[in-house]
Amino acid sequence: MSAFFKAVSPYWLWVLLALPAAGFIAAVTGSDDPDVYAQFLHPTGEFSARFMIIAMLASPLVLIFKGWRGPLWLKKNRRYFGVAAFGYAALHTLYYLIDLQTMNRVIAELPRLYIWTGWVAFVIFIPLAVTSMDYFVRLMGPRWKQLQRWTYLAAVLTLVHWAALHDWGGIGPALVHFLPLGLLEAYRALYWSRRRLSRKQASA
Repeated sequence: MSAFFKAVSPYWLWVLLALPAAGFIAAVTGSDDPDVYAQFLHPTGEFSARFMIIAMLASPLVLIFKGWRGPLWLKKNRRYFGVAAFGYAALHTLYYLIDLQTMNRVIAELPRLYIWTGWVAFVIFIPLAVTSMDYFVRLMGPRWKQLQRWTYLAAVLTLVHWAALHDWGGIGPALVHFLPLGLLEAYRALYWSRRRLSRKQASA
């Protein structure tokens, strides 16, 4: 297993992350079906959510499985998964705009809960993806982590965006994906809360 993690270089990881997108793009290229873009709205959105969840799982998994190579590898490479999540969100948004065809239809749908939550989540994704490079990590210092915390809001908005689809018909699949993340993050918050309490009691 350790050999596997050494073999998966960032370049191979990028190839693996891009494979579904290549399939989605190939499927719509040259298609005469007017509904082809609508057919790939859900898959592109789901892959975006999945990669975001994988990136966010890194910290709680490292906390639970201390010293295990898998969670450590995931934490080291979570920015790649985060950028991939943005890439699939961008593709999802592009297909949505092409499917609607006119700006009037886009604006008319904005008040719907499952639409505006998706747009706000996507807007939050933009600065997170732009600042994912090592250059910005060094340049921003502690502010970089503060900015990355906006991922949690983007995750909540993505959950609502997905769950509210088709009169809340998407709530089942959304919870299947997000519930494990929610439980792990709750454990992580409880762990650090107890650590802080123990330190206060020790210093009292």
